[in-house]
Amino acid sequence: MWRPRLIVFDADDTLWENETLYHAAQDDFVSLLSKYHEEQWIRERLYDVEMGNMAHFGYGIKAFVLSMIETSVDLTEGRITGAELKLLIDIAKRMIDAEIRLLDGVRETVENLHGRYPLAIITKGDLLDQQRKVDRSGIGGFFDHVEVVVDKNRQTYQRLFNKFEVQPSELLMIGNSMRSDILPVLELGGQAVYIPHELTWGHEHAPTPEQGTRGFHQAASMRELLGLLESWEHAD
Repeated sequence: MWRPRLIVFDADDTLWENETLYHAAQDDFVSLLSKYHEEQWIRERLYDVEMGNMAHFGYGIKAFVLSMIETSVDLTEGRITGAELKLLIDIAKRMIDAEIRLLDGVRETVENLHGRYPLAIITKGDLLDQQRKVDRSGIGGFFDHVEVVVDKNRQTYQRLFNKFEVQPSELLMIGNSMRSDILPVLELGGQAVYIPHELTWGHEHAPTPEQGTRGFHQAASMRELLGLLESWEHAD
């Protein structure tokens, strides 16, 4: 049998919807610049600017709107108006104020696990925005720890192991990002459950481990997590 000493959840697109907000914002951004360029070129340029700005601004809505502003100035050769830039800021405010929509089975799952296991959230992005999401989600009270980090990589998870005094083999990570949630944990010897989301940011894509890879599991939704844990607890 195996029983994790700490269960860690990603937040965005694992516990609640997030990427849908970015897709809607990009659609509005494309509409704003459609008189200057073709849709595909606008989307590609925005993505390139986001990647270039990551080292400066990190992740999150504020970083995203700064990239939209920079892209709009570049693609219009400085002709974008102050009123149009204000529309981009309004898009960011709309994203920040959007309702927190929990994904299917999330509330029931974390409520069931609360008290049975230590639970944590590890999420990257803007501290104020991410903490606000946790507070507004209605499920923050089920978690013992919330960690907002700059990035999620091997070094981040190693610091997490040290902070909570757990071995990699004692941790279970649940997330929708192969690059950020799953692969670093597997590389360190932990267990990870990959729950794909229908919309995942291109930056978070990475090859899926082969079937049978040690520590790797996949579930169709959060509702399958309890069954996985029970099967591990009762395995011979």
